[in-house]
Amino acid sequence: MGDKFSAGPNYGPVLTTTDLYLLNCPLAIHPILTHSFGGFHLILNLASGHAGGYDPGNKDQDLELAHGNEPATIPRVQEVHIISKLTPWHTHIRNPGGVTVADVCTALGKQYSEVLITDAELSTLAPRTKDQVRRAAANAQQIYGAPGWDGYYGSPSPGRPGGERLSRFAWLRDRIFFDGLEKDDAFAQQQLGFKAPNIFIMQVTS
Repeated sequence: MGDKFSAGPNYGPVLTTTDLYLLNCPLAIHPILTHSFGGFHLILNLASGHAGGYDPGNKDQDLELAHGNEPATIPRVQEVHIISKLTPWHTHIRNPGGVTVADVCTALGKQYSEVLITDAELSTLAPRTKDQVRRAAANAQQIYGAPGWDGYYGSPSPGRPGGERLSRFAWLRDRIFFDGLEKDDAFAQQQLGFKAPNIFIMQVTS
């Protein structure tokens, strides 16, 4: 990788949201977040929240998150917004020093592995889809059955007697792995009511 995304203060100021909207300049996404960096392939598990990866030249060796302290975009920005075509949620990431690759991974991991689906959100799904979401949560509890996964399916929610604790990743059913960020201004306009250079669409895969 060249110096474009290397960590440090050498690539201009961090743009505030106001700066970005006034300039309306396009943002380049870090290649790790688009799966286009040859030396490291990001594996972000939205069910566990864990981010790691591998070297495409040696897929048998698991690696910790690489280049996490590098900016998620160039120019650097204080805020990034991530939405998905498969879920109703909006992940807002803020770092006054510039949003980093690690910030993106951490925020998405927490959004989907820790935050619960509300009863109102669950009620919008068709019965068959609702059953698939419940099964996805049950399967994840079996796979990630260590302490900390108890209650993600089938146990009462605090303050919701008899309710279900279904984390948001279950909405994705089997597509629980991050598969890159992309731009889609038309979808951003449809989903949020506005478009901006720092709104990205998250792709997912199984």
